[in-house]
Amino acid sequence: MSEEAFPGPDLRPLKLQIGELTIAGFESSGTGRDILLVHGNSSSSRIWQKQLQGPLGAKYRIVAIDLPGHGASSRPSNPEQGYSGEGYASCLASIAREIGLKDAVVVGWSLGGHAVINAAASLPAAGLMIFGTPPVAKTPDGFSGFKGLSATTFTPAPDDAAIEEWMQSAFAPGYSLRPSFFEADFRRTDGNARGYLGASVQAGRFADEAEIVRNLTIPLAIVHGSEEQIVDLGYLQRLPAPTLWRGQVQVIDGAGHTTQWEKADAFNRTLDAFASSL
Repeated sequence: MSEEAFPGPDLRPLKLQIGELTIAGFESSGTGRDILLVHGNSSSSRIWQKQLQGPLGAKYRIVAIDLPGHGASSRPSNPEQGYSGEGYASCLASIAREIGLKDAVVVGWSLGGHAVINAAASLPAAGLMIFGTPPVAKTPDGFSGFKGLSATTFTPAPDDAAIEEWMQSAFAPGYSLRPSFFEADFRRTDGNARGYLGASVQAGRFADEAEIVRNLTIPLAIVHGSEEQIVDLGYLQRLPAPTLWRGQVQVIDGAGHTTQWEKADAFNRTLDAFASSL
């Protein structure tokens, strides 16, 4: 599947009005179980092209959205609130209502995974999947799940060298098939989204995601690329998660942080198995 083929005729562009925000995205042609895909920091719904198009998108009703300030979505008038865990969670809950989501699998990658965890109690979800996302905790070691978190993640206007370093960390070492839109998405993102996210973390304005995971009553699938450079596998494996799908973290061989792109076939098989099991 080439980048030039995206979006194909099998996708429906979305343009939702969520309060003051215009939220963009895509919906696949499938009519099976609802699946909502939420991208990461400084990315967009384009990163899900290998899920939206092809057999998975034809089987399930897959919706991928652009978070506020990302992709083609608008920027919040109150960025301090809109670019917080609470702000993203509120937006996701509103999106779910607007598109009539039900008994869904909600998938969050990186920042999107944190947003999904924060929104868990408000989502009509049959199961959650996260990857590239170590649930943070209100403890001294609550951020130890990050083993290579770049300062660029929280920098409003990084220089070119910092952006390139950040992008390299998002894939397995030596990975050469990085999509051309990846850098464009970073540069298109509202820099305040990174800046205010960092400020909220520094000020302690974040939910205890580990506690949310501990108290989930629906299945949680945790996926991890074996060549991940940002998230520590050991942290995920030690995480108290009573509803963990298959009782263990699902490791995808050869993938880095951007597992859904680098090893799309293996990732899609895992997502299909999870959705089919609920």
